[in-house]
Amino acid sequence: MQLSNSEEQLMEHLWKLEKAFMKDLLEAFPEPKPATTTVATLLKRMIDKNFVAYKEFGNSREYYPLVKKSDYFSKHVNGLIKNFFNDSASQFASFFTTSTNLTEKELEDLKKIIDVELQKKKK
Repeated sequence: MQLSNSEEQLMEHLWKLEKAFMKDLLEAFPEPKPATTTVATLLKRMIDKNFVAYKEFGNSREYYPLVKKSDYFSKHVNGLIKNFFNDSASQFASFFTTSTNLTEKELEDLKKIIDVELQKKKK
């Protein structure tokens, strides 16, 4: 299941806050802030998709994420690799490193990350 762009933006705030009441979520948005009803509708959809849950405190609801940010984006990256790069991580890496104007330092940093992962695999 996937989130829409608007839902993803709201989820970003919720991941950052970890748990939040409606007023906290509204405050997290930059101006112009969305209407309360808009955020409520997004939250309802996200609850239906099992991305968000809440605890009730009287008339208020405290919302919290059910899905970790890393899990959500890991699933998307794997889907991207499968759907657009013939399930080939090396095709994805080639595209990513040649099409994104990475600096020499960024490429060196990526190389270090890969080297660390290679060392872990050898153990």
